Amino acid sequence: MQTDNLLKQISFIKEIDKIKYIQRKTKLFNSDRPENDAEHSWHLALMTLVLAEHSDTPVDVLKVVKMVLIHDIVEIDAGDTFIYDTVKNHTNTDEELNAARRIFGLLPEEQSEEMIALWQEFEAGETNEAKFAKSMDRLEPLLQNTSNDGGTWKEFEVDYQKVFDKKKVIRDSSATLWKYAENLINESVEKGILKKKND
Repeated sequence: MQTDNLLKQISFIKEIDKIKYIQRKTKLFNSDRPENDAEHSWHLALMTLVLAEHSDTPVDVLKVVKMVLIHDIVEIDAGDTFIYDTVKNHTNTDEELNAARRIFGLLPEEQSEEMIALWQEFEAGETNEAKFAKSMDRLEPLLQNTSNDGGTWKEFEVDYQKVFDKKKVIRDSSATLWKYAENLINESVEKGILKKKND
């Protein structure tokens, strides 16, 4: 006999399939094909498993993996906001909170509450786990854009300072990863694939 919990969980599983259709601005490594949110979340989860040793503080790796797997699910309703968008702010909005409540609300109450709490913790970016999750979220597109000769930086005329300002959250969780990321940013300027405003 099917339980009520199982039916709710299956409903959620079907709903989140829609994340595979949410296109991001960044492209796959060495490619001109846009990444989708499901690919992005999967990549961040594996990055977390591989790079967790570089966190400045011990983190609950499973919790970070959960965060990066669910952090963009709200975009099923709210859509993907480009991190360098100059019109729509890339922060926790009422629209995203309503999306979190609707989508995670499909789950049984205990799971729903856990998912919403994890999503809010990620958005707040204050715990060690949330900081590391955000560093993964900022590192992946940096790696993609450097592999694509500037990628979205060139396409949307994003300058060095904007990139630096968005990526510097990496240093909140890992000095090692930030040093690597900062070197990549500076090398990108030297190669001419990332411009400074005065260039």
